[in-house]
Amino acid sequence: MTYGLIGAKLGHSYSKIIHEMLGRYEYDLLSMDESEMEAFIRSRNFDGLNVTIPYKKAVIPFCDHITELAEAIGSVNCLYFKDGELWGTNTDYQGFLYAADSAWISFEGKKVLILGNGGTSLTARKAAADKGASEILITTRRGEKGCISYEALTDHRDVEIIINTTPVGTYPDNGGRLIDLGDFPDCTGVIDVIYNPFATELLQQAAELGIPHTNGLPMLVAQATAAAEHFLGETGLQSNNQRIVGTLKQDLENIILIGMPGCGKSTQGRELAEITGKAFVDMDRYIEQQEGASIPEIFEKHGEKYFRDLETAAAKALGKERGQVIATGGGAVLRPENMKALAQNGRIVFIQRPLDRLSTGGRPLSKSPEALKSMYEIRLPLYNKYSQHTVQAHGRINETAEQLRTVLGY
Repeated sequence: MTYGLIGAKLGHSYSKIIHEMLGRYEYDLLSMDESEMEAFIRSRNFDGLNVTIPYKKAVIPFCDHITELAEAIGSVNCLYFKDGELWGTNTDYQGFLYAADSAWISFEGKKVLILGNGGTSLTARKAAADKGASEILITTRRGEKGCISYEALTDHRDVEIIINTTPVGTYPDNGGRLIDLGDFPDCTGVIDVIYNPFATELLQQAAELGIPHTNGLPMLVAQATAAAEHFLGETGLQSNNQRIVGTLKQDLENIILIGMPGCGKSTQGRELAEITGKAFVDMDRYIEQQEGASIPEIFEKHGEKYFRDLETAAAKALGKERGQVIATGGGAVLRPENMKALAQNGRIVFIQRPLDRLSTGGRPLSKSPEALKSMYEIRLPLYNKYSQHTVQAHGRINETAEQLRTVLGY
């Protein structure tokens, strides 16, 4: 039996992981050009397929039937057999609504703004309309027929729900966003269908403003389990959604350790990486390798600002990757852009250790107890501001590592 995903480029797809978490079948990633795709669909030598960019419309002529939902949306992302005939449907619709529901975002009576006019935009507008949106606006850079320009958004500051269906901000081009949520004071919900990174710039701003929000990971999982129900002719598989989302996020997330120089971030990080099976990265060592010099040498030769710029570059490079335990330098919290970059894919833990027990050897800014105390008074509010968890590092290494494991739920 063959189950899988067909598309042009599938290098970063999580679909195989998600489907195989159901434990019902093996699932393949099938990268194909258009001629290969057509030949494969015509052969019908498969049991069920998901379809992604750029073939969600191209597969429609090869189906014996498409569901009313897929026809209304104009996009097929799931192919399955029923009574020997090939059907096409759209399970992105269920996935999108599951993501909205998981963030308690309602469309009833709301003015909705959708960024982008591609296939996912078609799904989002159908779902929002079915759930009672009072008005739906589509905005694009090119201003196609039926869409408004980004410049025209100044006339729609009363938008209440914002949905990003564009790739802006997705890996590896992290950090972009098309709009400023501050321009929409009535906004009560933000959906960004991107799931890599977990928190795009748009979603980070939503979190800062206290606006309910979700990324695309719940959508990705729920559309997959809905497809599996079609493949197998069963119901009830969507009850696995929450479990799969949680497991996938835990496997992929970064854990970022912050705290004073000498508090044991690197030591604890190695121990935690061993426990979780994640890769360990020491940000200071990463900078040294990139620069070909030690931290004290960098400070002595170029000064602190030069080092901080290297640190920011390192935070942006490491923060966009996944499945890591990252031990930061003690001053990484001094620049908000560092913490934003590191937080996009992970949780931040403050390792707190008494000042008189901090290691000071080879640390350019920890030259005296007075300097250390002054540094601590400046940085403590920042450690507390940026961390989701705090662990007291008073005991042995294994004791602190166990605290970390427990706090993080591993």
